[in-house]
Amino acid sequence: MINTLAQIDFIATASHSPWHRASALGKLLLAAGAVLLAVLAPHLRLPLALYAIGWLLALTSRLPLRLLAAAAFYPLLFALLFIALHWDGSWENALRLALRPLTASLYVVWLAGTTPYPDLFAPLSRVLPRQVGDGLFLTYRALFELLGRAERMFRALHLRAAASLPARRRLPLAGEALGTLVLHGFERSQRMYSIMLLRGHSGRICGCRHYAEASPADLWVGLAALAVSAAGVLLWRMP
Repeated sequence: MINTLAQIDFIATASHSPWHRASALGKLLLAAGAVLLAVLAPHLRLPLALYAIGWLLALTSRLPLRLLAAAAFYPLLFALLFIALHWDGSWENALRLALRPLTASLYVVWLAGTTPYPDLFAPLSRVLPRQVGDGLFLTYRALFELLGRAERMFRALHLRAAASLPARRRLPLAGEALGTLVLHGFERSQRMYSIMLLRGHSGRICGCRHYAEASPADLWVGLAALAVSAAGVLLWRMP
């Protein structure tokens, strides 16, 4: 999963599909509207149509198919557990419950895979409280380094035959590794804040404004929004 997130983050900046050239605000509104319709849909046809539109968007975004499938189907296990706990004997309701997280995951992967993270968090920072928006912005970047450091640490433990130790010795070792990660994260946050102060931090981290700049590629976002709206109007009450 670490490698999947890192690849999505890289493709969001390095790829050049029409979706990558479209404004972040338009894509964010499109994804939010589609997910909201999928969650609130009273019948099965609308979630199926929105899921199909989501795959069309994702497949035309030049994301690798293996990467796309790994990220889009990630919540399937949790969805199956939720369905098992709320099973009422209806396969239609079960499929509708499964489509909600799968549709949301698919649109989020499309959005994150076509939008650089500064443009993705800039509109959110205008809506959320400043501390929350800045915290999300910093946490997103720090997550990759902490996950990468954890992966390197556990690989080093594996090379040193830590997995062959008895359980009573492995548990304290895992606790020490977790403590090391916590201390590293705290030390890095202090160092990052000091660097920000030295560079003239003015109270808002994500100050980029071009997330809403329109381009010819926004026509494709408009067409996708039209398809989502048409599906909502035509299929909302259709059983």
